Amino acid sequence: MREDSEVATERLVTLDALRGFAVMGILAMNIVAFAMPEMAYVSPKAYGGETASDISAWTIGFLLFDGKMRGLFSILFGASMLLIVDRAEASGQNPGAVHYRRMMWLAIFGLCHYFFIWWGDILFLYAAVGCVAFAFRRWEPRRLIKWALGLFTLGVLLTAFFFGSQLAVASAADNPASTMAEAGRDVRDEYAKIDDEVIEETALYRGSYLPILDERLGNAANPFVGVLMTILETLPLMMLGMALFRNGFLTGAWTPAAYRRTAQRWLPPGLLLTILVAWIQWRAGFDYLVAVNAFMAWAAPGRLMMTIAYAALLVLLIRRAAGSVWLARVAAAGRAAFSNYLGTSIVMTTTFYGYGLGLFGEVDRWTLYLFCLGMWAFMLLWSKPWLERFRYGPFEWLWRSLARGAFQPMRR
Repeated sequence: MREDSEVATERLVTLDALRGFAVMGILAMNIVAFAMPEMAYVSPKAYGGETASDISAWTIGFLLFDGKMRGLFSILFGASMLLIVDRAEASGQNPGAVHYRRMMWLAIFGLCHYFFIWWGDILFLYAAVGCVAFAFRRWEPRRLIKWALGLFTLGVLLTAFFFGSQLAVASAADNPASTMAEAGRDVRDEYAKIDDEVIEETALYRGSYLPILDERLGNAANPFVGVLMTILETLPLMMLGMALFRNGFLTGAWTPAAYRRTAQRWLPPGLLLTILVAWIQWRAGFDYLVAVNAFMAWAAPGRLMMTIAYAALLVLLIRRAAGSVWLARVAAAGRAAFSNYLGTSIVMTTTFYGYGLGLFGEVDRWTLYLFCLGMWAFMLLWSKPWLERFRYGPFEWLWRSLARGAFQPMRR
């Protein structure tokens, strides 16, 4: 029988490596949001979808990455939350005080990230939802999973109803006999404004820093609106992470056969559903209303299925590659995930925005993956040597020091 410390070390390596894959994978979709107008992430019609090559790049991103890595990141956040709570309780600290101090400072980091670096922040969302998720920390895994699936389903239904109603009303725009024709034209007119907004956004991000900052400050409510819009997706994912941490799924405690069964059960239907949603968008010519419905609601069930399947496959890969040099680098990237996430935003906005290299809107979708590969290489190259000399990544150290109210020892 192995020593407890050996089991704990293996558990942490599994979580760290999963987090490393997630923080790398999330860039595979975020790269579009860094380099193109926001709506280009949702529909290639908005920007960067002029050729068959562009559409094929969008398709691969939508099928394989969109929402799956963010989902895995959210699941791992829930698991990490429990890990820290357990450590606090074991050391005699007040777990609530430890948790809420961490969430308060994470929220501040998130707001700074949103206002001063990049509009696509998820840290504030995680901090806000993490405060809610803490209430479920003592629930047993089965109950967490049931409630998570229920809340997730509720979120999908509400979102589908809201955006589906817009689509239904808009469909009456060309029918003069319909009492909804005028309302339908109003909806269509609102979505038609997206083309002008894309032009304005492109000009903004090709310009200097101060106008970008002014635009963010003028939309200060966006992080809070984002919490309201996505809490019924993010909270269930965190709850699933808590459950999958407690039942050993995320720590590699299941048998290989169990992980294979999980992947075989959820990957095929999830992929088929995602292919169907992609096909619907293609058939509609990537109409903005259809694309928003697909992104916000229709793709969600397939995304969840594929996220769970990806987690199972990645645990199998991590177990198989245990002790390898490359996995150690991925795990190090995961240990420094906070620094890698923020660092990616700094590097990519400097690369694409006008106050940096000014490449915003200038790079096609396939070429963007080269930037993605370059950033992955940077994460793998710096994280392990840094953590061999220091206890934490630079932003991890700052977060920990602020949350504890004292500078933490940094050097090993």
